[in-house]
Amino acid sequence: MLRIFNQFVSVKVFVLMQAEALLIPFCFLSAAKLWFWNDPEGLALHAKWPDFLVRCLVLTVLLQLCFYCNDLYTATGSGTWMEQIMGLVRAIGTLCIISPLLYFLAPLLMIRRGVLILALALTLVVASLARLLLEKAWQVTGPLRNLMVLGTGPLAREVALEVGRRNDLSLSISAFAAKNPPDSQTDGGFMGRPIVSLFSLQQDVPRLGISQIVVALDDRRGALPLADLVRLRVRGVSVVDARDLLTALSGRVQLDTVAPSGFIFGDGFRRSKMTLIWKRALDLTLGLLGLLLSAPVMALTAIVVCLDSGWPILYKQTRVGLKGKEFQLLKFRSMRVDAESNGEAQWAQPDDPRTTRVGGFLRAYHLDELPQFINVVRGEMSFVGPRPERPCFVEQLRTTIPYYEERHVVRPGITGWAQVQYPYGATVAEAATKLEYDLFYLKNMSFAFDCAIVLNTLRTVSLGGGNR
Repeated sequence: MLRIFNQFVSVKVFVLMQAEALLIPFCFLSAAKLWFWNDPEGLALHAKWPDFLVRCLVLTVLLQLCFYCNDLYTATGSGTWMEQIMGLVRAIGTLCIISPLLYFLAPLLMIRRGVLILALALTLVVASLARLLLEKAWQVTGPLRNLMVLGTGPLAREVALEVGRRNDLSLSISAFAAKNPPDSQTDGGFMGRPIVSLFSLQQDVPRLGISQIVVALDDRRGALPLADLVRLRVRGVSVVDARDLLTALSGRVQLDTVAPSGFIFGDGFRRSKMTLIWKRALDLTLGLLGLLLSAPVMALTAIVVCLDSGWPILYKQTRVGLKGKEFQLLKFRSMRVDAESNGEAQWAQPDDPRTTRVGGFLRAYHLDELPQFINVVRGEMSFVGPRPERPCFVEQLRTTIPYYEERHVVRPGITGWAQVQYPYGATVAEAATKLEYDLFYLKNMSFAFDCAIVLNTLRTVSLGGGNR
């Protein structure tokens, strides 16, 4: 079980990514040899070393990005084998569409059309077989990690539910432990698992093959068997706090389980001057590049909006940014001009009836957000960060949701961890859930994490999903 950005990720998916990173260049090399099977001079000229290897590696990276954007590297989105084959077809088709643009921008990366088509056909066959074989092998040899949860209260229940949701991690709860376990002859256990005694851990842990103990006692005073836990820890059994495990499993800091001491004494929430410098440099780079590349799309979007629902094309809305300062967020107008004619702010909803004819398409693919590159260049927003809210909603949420004000310690973002993990936030409860993802981002903010969120955003946008 791997831990990246302080979050557990599937080993199977990681192995699959590495395997395909090796198999795809092999398919390109095989395609070149097959195409020039009776023309060694043509092969030597076209597949000149190391130029051909560089082309293969660039196309491999692009193809794997297409795989990722088609949900082929997510444990929940990979689906059945046939669904994965259809995803591979879509991803390869996407590469065929963007390859002319690639050759236009970088002619040295060009691969002969016949070789490219043959290589992509081989990739489809090899990747399909690799996924099938890996699935079969994983069912037989996949490492299973047995857990024992100390406690039978709400926190233990939350751990069990989250472990059950992450079936991609090969985790299994073998038993729960309680101070006064019920009679096993008359009780069915807790959530379908047996309950053992807290004071027999040294016997039960080896007997059940436990490799990790999760401490989920709601009240630890006088109930935690410290001596037994120390002995088991020394013998190699991992012992983790339930709150830390929940955060790593879900990718969010759950407000109903976190304590103030978790913020004060826990790891994370470090933002050095260098971190802020590289983040601003990344914002300027992506903001200017975004303005340059999206200029034709923005011009076309402006024309479509004007023809569909008239003037104004842009919509300015006051939002709360860094340190609680207000700024004017820019968007292409996707709703009717009289969307808030009563003067009261309203939460955006999925399939919002106030949306114009083209507004639904703009919102689904986030085209209405393109003018926010200007906010990024101005320094009012970051490319990655918590989504900015309207002042009236901030006033409402800061009084009802604990730690809500902490999301304003960084610049708000065009996209963010909450945006790619959670869809709409149209109620106070949903805003609280999104805050949990925002706090996880603040705790683990880094250059690599920002890059991962940008890739997640590309996948979300390509699938027509996301939030407001």
